Amino acid sequence: MAASAKVFITRLAGLPVIDPSGDNVGRLRDVVVITRPGRQPPRVLGLLVEIQHRRRIFVPIGRVTSIDAAAIVLATGTVNLKRFEQRSVEQLVLGELLDRRVTITETGATVVVVDAAMEQARNRDWEITRLAVREPGGRLGRRGQLRQCSWDEIAGMPVAETDQGAEHLLTVLATMRPPDVAATLSDMPAKRRGEVAAALDDDRLADVLEELDEDDQVSILSALPEDRAADVLEAMDPDDAADLLAELPEGDRDRLLALMEPEEAAPVRRLMIYADDVAGGLMTSEPLILSPDATVAEALARVRNPDLSPALASQVFVCRPPSDTPTGRYLGAAHTQRLLREPPSALVSGVVDRDLEPLRPDTPLTEVTRMLATYNLVAAAVVDDSDRLVGAVTVDDILDALLPEGWRDRRSDA
Repeated sequence: MAASAKVFITRLAGLPVIDPSGDNVGRLRDVVVITRPGRQPPRVLGLLVEIQHRRRIFVPIGRVTSIDAAAIVLATGTVNLKRFEQRSVEQLVLGELLDRRVTITETGATVVVVDAAMEQARNRDWEITRLAVREPGGRLGRRGQLRQCSWDEIAGMPVAETDQGAEHLLTVLATMRPPDVAATLSDMPAKRRGEVAAALDDDRLADVLEELDEDDQVSILSALPEDRAADVLEAMDPDDAADLLAELPEGDRDRLLALMEPEEAAPVRRLMIYADDVAGGLMTSEPLILSPDATVAEALARVRNPDLSPALASQVFVCRPPSDTPTGRYLGAAHTQRLLREPPSALVSGVVDRDLEPLRPDTPLTEVTRMLATYNLVAAAVVDDSDRLVGAVTVDDILDALLPEGWRDRRSDA
């Protein structure tokens, strides 16, 4: 690579990594460095790149031919697909250096690292040469001044993990989707992962927990104060919260359920009575539910909710009041594709599909899978013996159940 100006690493997070033909290889998630003795700046070893299926691989920095605001270009499309395993001498800039407290040697002032810049030395190596740091804030909550320092102007880098916050890493994570944040957390040391998780707000942490494997979920939730853990469980989808609670010791589970708001705990308790391999144990208790006198316009407005998964947005379930599960008598499903072809003023009761038999809570996984495959469905209703809707099974629930245990763990060889 030709000599380059300084490149600040937080600006690279999420950039596409492409080959010489312009084909996508993956996205940059971090930069791997190795610290050196004395005041020598850390040497950049390479890039941590996320490719398909959330696999993270290592790309040596020597393979990079250019870096700009749009993409990182490699010299070749051939990369080693072996999963990245961090060695003890290596550090991740975004995951481990950001938010560290360090000291400016000239003044003795304690500052916080908010970014790091790398540039190419005369020997062609890439090095972390400068740090962007923030001084302590003033009165009235004013933020401290930003300044740049060369690496040799800083003492105490790296410092003990106890001195590390998460504010500036959260700024980077805020631009990432929950599955990508989950993958980033999985790569971190346990202590750092706990610090970052604790700094996320309840809704964001709930979304991220739903994307982690069971061991990481339990580790993070168990490290939170119980009141905070209960709040996060309330923010999760009831079926995901039920699955997570099932992994905890009985005493911990009971305490957290008791701390949750009764109306939030009730659907979770109902889901926990079912086995994992039947419709009741797979379903969500919060599908889209409308009364028969709702209009098509109302249904489409509900479907547009950006917080809904594509599977749940594929149809609305029409039931007699009440509209919370367990509902009144289940009448059928109105598919979104059909709703789009109807006048906005039409009633959803006029477009209900009444031909498909709903599932029962004790319907085994094999039968649930067969039904969705036979009728090309992405969601199916689950009703109790009184024909009240109690939930819906979606295709992502089925995939979670069919994939091998630990499939979310990117370190596995599966």
